[in-house]
Amino acid sequence: MELVDQLIYLGIPGMFLAGLLAGTVVPFSSEVVLVALLAVGVDPTALLISATIGNWIGGMTTFGIGWLGKTDWLEKYFGVSHQKLLNFESRLKKWGAYWAILSWVPIAGNVITAALGFFKAPKYGVAFWMFIGKVGRYAILVLGYLFL
Repeated sequence: MELVDQLIYLGIPGMFLAGLLAGTVVPFSSEVVLVALLAVGVDPTALLISATIGNWIGGMTTFGIGWLGKTDWLEKYFGVSHQKLLNFESRLKKWGAYWAILSWVPIAGNVITAALGFFKAPKYGVAFWMFIGKVGRYAILVLGYLFL
């Protein structure tokens, strides 16, 4: 049985796990699981809650991994110039934790989330704005499915 099928079979706990995986650096699409579970009649509110919490925990895990990193690693191992790091850091200081609202964006969201950790953005602000972004994403998906 494929992973997506197993997660669908698990229902709401499977939705939580799908959200968790999608929130980390693991390439995974929780939307497939969400839509499949909506299609078989699982409670939309429960799916919204489980997907959001799972995805938020996954995102905070990525943030934590970034927090453990050092910016000089980006220069040394990824060839990012010191000037680019300074430019990004200045933007981060200007907008701070607000960037975390974009953590829901596929691929780029994980990069933003890890970068917020690398540059030691305020933890509580990141947690709050990330949660807002994640709940907004899943609410749009659930409402889109129900009303379109």
